[in-house]
Amino acid sequence: MPNSAPEKIEARPLRHPWRVCFAVLLVVLAAWFIIDAARNEAYGWGTYFQYLFDTRIAVASLHTIVITLLAMIIGVVGGVLLAVLRLSPNPVLSAVAWVFLWIFRGTPVYVQLVFWGLLSALYQSINLGFAEISLEGVLTNAFVLAVLGLGLNEAAYMSEIVRSGISSVPEGQKEASKALGMGWAMTMRRTVLPQAMRIIIPPTGNEFISLLKTSSLVVAIPYTHEIFGRATDISAALFEPIPLLLVAATWYLVITSILMVGQHYLERYFERGATRELTARQLASLADAEGTIPRNISVIPDTQEGK
Repeated sequence: MPNSAPEKIEARPLRHPWRVCFAVLLVVLAAWFIIDAARNEAYGWGTYFQYLFDTRIAVASLHTIVITLLAMIIGVVGGVLLAVLRLSPNPVLSAVAWVFLWIFRGTPVYVQLVFWGLLSALYQSINLGFAEISLEGVLTNAFVLAVLGLGLNEAAYMSEIVRSGISSVPEGQKEASKALGMGWAMTMRRTVLPQAMRIIIPPTGNEFISLLKTSSLVVAIPYTHEIFGRATDISAALFEPIPLLLVAATWYLVITSILMVGQHYLERYFERGATRELTARQLASLADAEGTIPRNISVIPDTQEGK
């Protein structure tokens, strides 16, 4: 047989040349910035590495985490209470919750923290008529004021997250639980909350991470034992603000990265049961019975059916 002519291979043009050019440009700019920053003495890299693991900064990071945890607890508990009040048929309770949200969501958190720091100038004690309660010990404690200021502000945002999560559960789920003889508490625990958590958890994780960074504003009270406040004190003594700001940014970045990983696994935990995995045989039987294939069902090959 005669030799067949060799097949011609046609060169295919690059589908998205501008994407490649843009990606290369970004890589070049990032490399230039890193090299330039490494050579720039104004960054003070020597001071940066000297104070990166300083004991004062490490202790300040613990203060930051504690403030964030306590404020988030107040925010979650207060958010649940406010969400219940917003959903209450009582117009007075609903109005009280609305006014709270209007004030704390409508004013900057920095202004609120400054006001909390000046609260001792307004109230030294509370006169109940039969007794007088001194507030000097509470209103002069910067740590307590920082936790309360951040916590109440966070409660205003968490209330909307909780309310939207509870409202996303269909009424039929609650009615079915009541038909099975479940009380209100068991219905919330076994039916409503497990489904609402898929809506509540992602924004709550974001709020927690945002609250950690917002804690740097408690210097307005003033409370300077957290990361940013301590870094500011050290930089004021050294007259080198840039390397200490980089130290503070590094600590915030590390802590938020850890929290993001925890948020990822927490979301995966509450997403269980949102999708179903069926074998090809089970899927064929389901299709024959219903005539349709649900979109949220993934297929497992028959070779894995026995696993």
